[in-house]
Amino acid sequence: MQTQATAKYIRIAPRKVRLVVDMVRGLTVAQAEPILQFSKKSAAEPVWKLIKSAAANAKQQYNLEYDQLKIAQIYADEGFVMKRFKARAFGRAGGIMKRTSHISVVLASLEQAAPAQAKKAKAVKTPKAGAKKGETVEAKKND
Repeated sequence: MQTQATAKYIRIAPRKVRLVVDMVRGLTVAQAEPILQFSKKSAAEPVWKLIKSAAANAKQQYNLEYDQLKIAQIYADEGFVMKRFKARAFGRAGGIMKRTSHISVVLASLEQAAPAQAKKAKAVKTPKAGAKKGETVEAKKND
């Protein structure tokens, strides 16, 4: 069971939010709580509020507690950019970009977030030691 929450138009640049988001990706909600509460980054507060909101959604919809939830996906996208200017010398203007973020989180129950199956290795054809360039093993046997 998955539940999600989104925070839009957060007045922090996405580059700064991604630093915080990368710290908690893949952790349980209980593990992410102390990391975010004691982080000095300003983006930690809106990220923690968003995770709490998604956990409340999971409790309301599926009756799941904090310790049963894992952060399956969390990412920060760029929102709109407020363009301002700063007066510079000789009548010029320098641009200021005030960036915003859209943060999204998907929480999954621990039973569903079990480890994925191991990927199968592909069989690769390799030429024999005496084969010509571009010639495969089967082509060598037919000669």
